[in-house]
Amino acid sequence: MKNTKSLLLAFALIFASTFAAMAQLQTPAASPAAFVSQNVGFTKISVSYSSPGVKGRKIFGELHKYGETWRAGANAQTIIEFSTGVSVGGKNLPAGKYSIFITPAASGDWTIHLNKKAESVYAYTKDGKIDEAAVAADDAVAVKASPKMGENTERLSYTISAGDNKVATVTMAWEKVAVSFQVDTQVDQKLEQFKGQF
Repeated sequence: MKNTKSLLLAFALIFASTFAAMAQLQTPAASPAAFVSQNVGFTKISVSYSSPGVKGRKIFGELHKYGETWRAGANAQTIIEFSTGVSVGGKNLPAGKYSIFITPAASGDWTIHLNKKAESVYAYTKDGKIDEAAVAADDAVAVKASPKMGENTERLSYTISAGDNKVATVTMAWEKVAVSFQVDTQVDQKLEQFKGQF
């Protein structure tokens, strides 16, 4: 009898621990968090985003309609961070975090917005869509970018190229489209400032 009770207790403990472990196990995220970082010149450039999959869908023109501003990722805002001041589209931006939004176009250039608030994307949602005018009002800079067609990229991804170690190219690729913008890390200007201190 004692052995039976001990055996039942052991089974109960095994069942309880197995159930607890299964309860803690989470299914993989549909759009997993991703991060890319690159040092260019004196500047660390980082992009934090969620990476949705194509999953057989038509992305640009259907899931993300042309002419409608999109959060450039999934789940939450996509954030780019510069450790020092940089220049994008000929405009100086101080060090800090910026939200990335993209407005795709059926033909011609797309618009890439670097938004100075870096707040939740839902702050710009109106009637279930992103309010482009509200985003534009908070843009630190908006640059035009020509989309390039290429190989299929199943999961949305960002890359940062160091280039000549002065000007970086930040690229978003998803489905068969890649769109890029350049970040001038102002190496020469920073060297001049450094020299001027001595």
